[in-house]
Amino acid sequence: MAFDSTQTASPLDRVLEFIRVLEAGGGAAEIRPYLADSFVLVEAPHLLAPEGSTRTLDDVLAGADQSSQVVANQKFVIRRTTCEGGRVAVEADWSATVLMDIRYWDRGETIRARTSSVFEVRDGLLTSQDSYDCYFR
Repeated sequence: MAFDSTQTASPLDRVLEFIRVLEAGGGAAEIRPYLADSFVLVEAPHLLAPEGSTRTLDDVLAGADQSSQVVANQKFVIRRTTCEGGRVAVEADWSATVLMDIRYWDRGETIRARTSSVFEVRDGLLTSQDSYDCYFR
């Protein structure tokens, strides 16, 4: 029988594993095992999305496959975590190399943000993420 980390890993461990997959450039196939069918990502308004956004699982998976065309060398430096039951809060410094010209950054520049995210984890799967990103210009 294969080892199933979804049932044995703590909610914090699952979130940190998910972040490492993102950091490694994981696309839809790599992140899908971490996300519940009902997963929803809510982004508070920020520099790149002044209106904020709400994305379903399908939206997130499509974005994951497209992200490798926009950024490379993603790095998350975890500053602090808090876990209570299935709720996990993560504060991190994020950076990546921009692969194309985008608003505020040119190709080859490093984009940086201070991020805070609150995840809900149930039965080893992430059911939601509320993200608060502060980009540095």
